[in-house]
Amino acid sequence: MSETIYGIHAVKAFVTNYPERLIEVLALKGRDDQRLQPLINEIQRLGISVQFLNRQTLDKKAEGEVHQGIIARIHPLKELNENDLDHILQQQSSPLLLVLDGITDPHNLGACLRTADAAGVSAVVVPKDKSAQLNSTARKVACGAAENVPLVRVTNLSRTLRELQQQHNIWVIGTAGEATETLYQTKLIGPLALVMGAEGEGMRRLTREHCDQLVSIPMAGTVSSLNVSVATGICLFEIVRQRLG
Repeated sequence: MSETIYGIHAVKAFVTNYPERLIEVLALKGRDDQRLQPLINEIQRLGISVQFLNRQTLDKKAEGEVHQGIIARIHPLKELNENDLDHILQQQSSPLLLVLDGITDPHNLGACLRTADAAGVSAVVVPKDKSAQLNSTARKVACGAAENVPLVRVTNLSRTLRELQQQHNIWVIGTAGEATETLYQTKLIGPLALVMGAEGEGMRRLTREHCDQLVSIPMAGTVSSLNVSVATGICLFEIVRQRLG
């Protein structure tokens, strides 16, 4: 079984972090630029096969994905679970977790992973049901962050939140448009889990009930909500600001 990844950032992250998982690479014939060629040189130095194809053939292999002149076939990484999350938390003195509840669009998952990486998030937690897969689209949008930030899939999100609270002393902050306290009025330091719900529907009822606190992003315009990846960026970097405070 193998997976396919597309784009310079995604493939470069694999070459840097998991070269042993690369099976083969397809590259655009005749493209010689400062971004792509050094990556191909490094792949060849590692002894990994690179097959050069014309644009029409490479586009067909990409099946509509934006490939930036490079496609790689990889061995998939073992999916992380609750036990892995416990191990991650044991290594952290003040962990920051991002919990995505009901995010089904792989573009949004990839964008959230990219932001999580930039904000220094310890792990991203998602439920096994009603959640986007870490497919080629998510990896492309994540620009390599999918290889740096642990993505943990849990069987029961509500139970996981309860265990985070009781066993790891993690404060669980949920985001909800109707919350009376805003993000900027809230103390966001110490061990923390930020829960983001799906656009429109928000968090599921049981997820909401397991939050210690609900906060909102103040909205001054006419739109009622933000794209979940944009909202995630706003929330995470307010947490970063306070932690650096």
